[in-house]
Amino acid sequence: MLKVKQTLIGALIVAFAISLFIPAGVSACTTICLKANDGAVVCGRTMEWGTFDLNSRVTIIPRGHEYLAGTPDGKKGVSWQTRYGVVGLDMMEQDTLTDGINEKGLYVTALYHPGFAEYQPYDPAQAKISMGPNDWVKYVLSQFATVEEVREGLKKVRVVAILEPLIGNIPPPLHLMVTDKTGKSIVVEYLKGGLRVFDNPLHVMTNAPSYDWHMTNLRNYVNLSTNPFPATKMEGVEFAPLGAGSGLLGIPGDYTPPSRFIRAVYYTQMARKTPDGPETLYEVFRILDSFNLPLGSAEGSGQQERLKGMRSSTIWTSAADTKNLVYYYHTQHNRKVRMVNLKGIDFTPKKSGMVHIPLDKQKSQDIEDVTPK
Repeated sequence: MLKVKQTLIGALIVAFAISLFIPAGVSACTTICLKANDGAVVCGRTMEWGTFDLNSRVTIIPRGHEYLAGTPDGKKGVSWQTRYGVVGLDMMEQDTLTDGINEKGLYVTALYHPGFAEYQPYDPAQAKISMGPNDWVKYVLSQFATVEEVREGLKKVRVVAILEPLIGNIPPPLHLMVTDKTGKSIVVEYLKGGLRVFDNPLHVMTNAPSYDWHMTNLRNYVNLSTNPFPATKMEGVEFAPLGAGSGLLGIPGDYTPPSRFIRAVYYTQMARKTPDGPETLYEVFRILDSFNLPLGSAEGSGQQERLKGMRSSTIWTSAADTKNLVYYYHTQHNRKVRMVNLKGIDFTPKKSGMVHIPLDKQKSQDIEDVTPK
């Protein structure tokens, strides 16, 4: 019992130390997937970062692009050549992807996992099969076509801790949700220095704790339903629900990862049936809108200077149609949905390498004036 208490206290101390560098607002991302009647799978996520503007860009990576991962001691890490073309969003104008889709319909997204992500120990003798968390997403997207390939492929490399100065000189604590065009989905986490892969039948992921904990916690909410409560009588007086939605009384409404996980599960389970990918996109964005985080709601104190120019803690929202190979997004500055059609991109190897496109041509909302003349 003493050992268990010591382990728990140690984990809480680590989580507290990380929280000194990472405001609560950055741990509020949510990702979901929905499947259309024609088999199209559309996945989307919100990007909450209540610390500073990530200055993300659309990144297009061709086939045959050469990568060399770093290691903690500066040795050469994993080297690879991209097998598949990739479209995704980067961050901090660095070669670091947050999410994306490849030309085989594999979707990958990375969410923060503070206090629980603990990467594999670094062994200099294994430097050539090692990489840091900032290389993780682009490696998976550019090398694999299916969930099963990812499951097997990650056994052959090591993800190790490399410090990132922009977030307080700590390793970025990440976990991944990976979904292929069939709808098969997994969550990949590094816990206590070991690789863990969880099947993800509900197609939902938020942040800490670990995925298996969220699935266990879901049992506390099995009473939730789309069916309204029936009227009841007390002393001859009938009491009926005051409106629609009484079956969801008790669903948690706060911004914490456990509460968002519960809401994401039930919102996706209650989603309307959709015929195809384009129509499913509407439903994905509708659900994700309910997870938008207002600026000033969860960033903590002392952040005002770094938040200048931002309009929301939800910097952008993205979605990917894994069947039709289309990537969509809208931003804190402009809610107009923009798209990149992977079928229209020439992914053949190019001397110019990657292509970067600004998320917003102008950081303002398109507004149509319909005032009668």
